[in-house]
Amino acid sequence: MTSTASSTDSTDTRQHQAPLEQRTAWQLRLRRFGYLAKSASAGREDVRDRLVPPYTEPSGRLWATLSVPPALADRITRWSGWGGPLLVTLLAGVLRFWNLGSPKAVIFDETYYAKDAWALIHRGFEVNWPKNANQRILESAGDVPIPTDAAYVVHPPVGKYVIGLGELMFGFDPFGWRFMTALLGTLSVLMLCRIGRRLFRSTFLGCLAGALMAVDGLHFVMSRTALLDGVLTFFVLAAFGCLLIDRDRARAKLAAALPVDADGRAVPDAHVAETTRIGFRPWRLAAGLFLGLAIGTKWNGLYILAAFCVMAVLWDVGARRVAGAHHPRTAVLRHDLGWAFLSTVPVAVLTYFVSWIGWILSPSDGTGGYYRDWATRNGRGSDWSWLFPDWWRSLWHYENQVYEFHVGLSSPHTYESNPWSWIVTGRPVSYFYESPAPGRDGCPADAGEKCAREVLALGTPMLWWLACFAVLYVLWRWLFRRDWRAGAIACGIAAGYLPWFLYQERTIFYFYAIVFLPFLCLAVAMLLGAIVGPPRSTDTRRVAGATAAGVLTLLIAWNFIYFWPLYTGTAIPIDDWRSRMWLDTWV
Repeated sequence: MTSTASSTDSTDTRQHQAPLEQRTAWQLRLRRFGYLAKSASAGREDVRDRLVPPYTEPSGRLWATLSVPPALADRITRWSGWGGPLLVTLLAGVLRFWNLGSPKAVIFDETYYAKDAWALIHRGFEVNWPKNANQRILESAGDVPIPTDAAYVVHPPVGKYVIGLGELMFGFDPFGWRFMTALLGTLSVLMLCRIGRRLFRSTFLGCLAGALMAVDGLHFVMSRTALLDGVLTFFVLAAFGCLLIDRDRARAKLAAALPVDADGRAVPDAHVAETTRIGFRPWRLAAGLFLGLAIGTKWNGLYILAAFCVMAVLWDVGARRVAGAHHPRTAVLRHDLGWAFLSTVPVAVLTYFVSWIGWILSPSDGTGGYYRDWATRNGRGSDWSWLFPDWWRSLWHYENQVYEFHVGLSSPHTYESNPWSWIVTGRPVSYFYESPAPGRDGCPADAGEKCAREVLALGTPMLWWLACFAVLYVLWRWLFRRDWRAGAIACGIAAGYLPWFLYQERTIFYFYAIVFLPFLCLAVAMLLGAIVGPPRSTDTRRVAGATAAGVLTLLIAWNFIYFWPLYTGTAIPIDDWRSRMWLDTWV
């Protein structure tokens, strides 16, 4: 079997525990919760395996059970690192692109972003559309004149440029404005498979995490709708993946610099660990770029930027500590912290401002973007007007007005929800609903009464409810087993989730939770790996664990299939629709 998250791999600090009498009082007290102290004899290991653990491979028992010849088994293992993720991605892509143009309607907030995207790629700024624009767009296949009157919008332009790219390629219709979100949703599954593989050093667990997201209802619906949050999720996940690659490469450079003993094993060395410079780190620059694109899609990317930067610095501290540094924080402060900041924060900020280039280049005589002429009309009296150009001061004013809007948004909405309810899918959002009569729009002729046709942004309930336990497991493993992988997953969840608790009076929606969904899937994969059991377990233990994990995974897949009509707008008899409303708050 492949290695699982509960296996004792070389990244765990619980190996070679210090004798009981050498542990401090607080360590002894925490033992009852599962805490295991850092090894006192870890230096006898090959530190290279602790800095950059090898990828696990299926055991010989599995191939023998399946009667696979050794040569074929080796070939499968070598190709599985990309073959497995690509197969999962193929499944996700088929699901997301199938009948993508249905419903042939402007659903939920597509009424804003689809039209804003079309205006951006043609005008460089958003415009005010007439009230009957949606109907005219659908009836004329998008052949409508674009207004010139600038519109006040409250989200940056990157996500709308992404949506507009699909419209530019395939037309101003439902398929066109949903194409890029479907593409990025599919690629997100591929990235999660590869991220999970690198994180757990297990192709099986990586593919499992990606497969879980492929069959999550919220991710599925968001991938088939022209909203910004799916685009934001793609950029956040890409940034996390870049930081993960950077972590491995930086640790590999440290490992290569360490001295070796007579047996050829790398040993810790304080001087090397505290003085080695990692050098150019292009993957951190890429992470900064993706984080800037995330902020340029929606402003909550700022919280993720802060959280990921702290996480990356802590990873550097951990790497130098494992390499033998007596003062790892000081070493990171001297050699890593400055470059870590410069390769992420300034890059992200610059990327954000570049994303406004269409608005900046629009005329400042009142015919350009909204507030583009503010500095020329109202900002001449500023004490700083001599220092900053007009576009800068106009943009600053615009951003200030947007901030005031966001923090003050409290208008009641039918589908608003408190973030406390998100993790249990308490209040999903209905994007589209119709009640076709029998014999129309897919409603069976013998239905007897009207059918229900809905697109409901609802996460696969079994997955999200299992994720509640997975989050607790991840927190326990991070706090008491000191597992950095659990800490990374917890960081991703916290960065996307916890900030919303600061704005509980604001009008917010459950689908914002898609940003931390990939990390929930990683948490569930880690929990399922622990259920399967470590590689050195008995066959009975592994079979029982694999059976339990397999049953849970199949239940999640069944749950997705069961709710399929609610994710795709398929007409079903009203009684079948009612049977799927498991909670009163879903109606």
